[in-house]
Amino acid sequence: MSSIQGKDVRKLVVACDAGMGSSVMLASTLRRQLKGTEVTVEHTPVNSIPGDADVIVCHAGLADRARASAPGVALVPFQVFIGDPAVTRVVDAIKSGGTIDG
Repeated sequence: MSSIQGKDVRKLVVACDAGMGSSVMLASTLRRQLKGTEVTVEHTPVNSIPGDADVIVCHAGLADRARASAPGVALVPFQVFIGDPAVTRVVDAIKSGGTIDG
């Protein structure tokens, strides 16, 4: 498990698997919520997480694959694509400088 200070996040990755596009909607929502910050939000396949990712958010069912793809990176699993409290905590930590545990 890794953690990072919200103020240190520059790249947030929404990791997905081939699916219905829910993670694309989440990435778009996060871009809107983080507008005005220095954070870039990317949407990538769970097996292709970029090496410069600071935080990964992904569905709980993909968490083990994401950890294997990007060991040592803070990973925040969620259950619900829109409005999940875990994702809300990530956004709040980035905006207010809290800690992201993952």
